[in-house]
Amino acid sequence: MQYKDLAVNPVSVVLQLVGAKWKLLIIKELLNKELRFVELKKKLGCTAKVLTNCLKELEEDGLVVREEYDSSQPKVEYYLTDIGYTLRPVIDSMQKWGKEYKKLRKLMERAKL
Repeated sequence: MQYKDLAVNPVSVVLQLVGAKWKLLIIKELLNKELRFVELKKKLGCTAKVLTNCLKELEEDGLVVREEYDSSQPKVEYYLTDIGYTLRPVIDSMQKWGKEYKKLRKLMERAKL
């Protein structure tokens, strides 16, 4: 996505770039270490087509790098760019909020019983 195509509202920009469920999960996994396509697919449980499309978009948006290694067996790894790593606090906050939400929902449901 080019700069001129980005939304005016900053929250909308985030949603444009990583609003799709799989994109956030890809970034979450790549925050820990670089991964091969098959490793990402296995961890996420999505289809190859969805993963391919998301990775291409993340690469085009400057959040992920696809690196090919020359060897006897072709090897491709994906890792986050410096800009991609700036999403760590966003994802950490989402994880924290998700855990808290689950606790609160559990308490609410127990109170109804």
